[in-house]
Amino acid sequence: MHRLTREVRFAINDGNDPQLSLQPSNGYGGFPSITGYGPFMSIEVTLSGAIDPVSSYLINIKQIDAAVRERAIPVVAEAVLSTQEAPARLVGRLYELMAAWPPLMLERLALNLSPFLSYSTQVSEQPMIRVSQKFEFSATHRLHNPKASEAENSKIFGKCNNPHGHGHNYEVQVTLKGEPDGNGVLMAVPEFERIVGQTVIEKFDHKNLNVEMREFAELIPTVENIAMVIYRMLKPKFSPGHAGLASVTVWETPKTWCEYSE
Repeated sequence: MHRLTREVRFAINDGNDPQLSLQPSNGYGGFPSITGYGPFMSIEVTLSGAIDPVSSYLINIKQIDAAVRERAIPVVAEAVLSTQEAPARLVGRLYELMAAWPPLMLERLALNLSPFLSYSTQVSEQPMIRVSQKFEFSATHRLHNPKASEAENSKIFGKCNNPHGHGHNYEVQVTLKGEPDGNGVLMAVPEFERIVGQTVIEKFDHKNLNVEMREFAELIPTVENIAMVIYRMLKPKFSPGHAGLASVTVWETPKTWCEYSE
């Protein structure tokens, strides 16, 4: 089975936007184009199914763009400019509006409010939704296994075994999942950020992970283990019955990241 994801970027401008009667001019930069101060968002649509034997497409992406602009963007604009519908409730309604793609299946729909904050829902978890937020911290570490010889450590970890360590600007994405409450809220974003900030970011930021973090006293602070440790630190802080922890993803570099869940 193939899965294809298309991101459609757009701005919500005040009042009646004359662009809506025009052809898109910059699909990469977003359409409608931003004319003032935003907000600027995007919607991601993931479809699954069998590819067409003639075109080798799962679907022509222009069809996805057109459907999002016709069915979804007006609803988002109404929520932003008028109803102030909660994002967690809105993404569920958008999924229902966008669900029909015969013979394909809508696997996932995400509403990205910023490059860092996202609400999503997927077919296997309906009616639950997910909210993801990104954070960052800077830290140093050394990849070294004390049970291995110096030669073995050097062979396994290379430059990352430098006795003086090395640093990264880590990015951390924390994802919660659950059913929104009666007000359409999964968890208030400031509370979400406060929990992650106090539990993880304040403890990790500008630390030598090998030396200053007891969690790595017997663990090598690889990106895999960092993601696992953060997940286990955060899991008790959230409520599985309402807004439970779904996963933690840690980017060590823009090219290397690891997701962990249990």
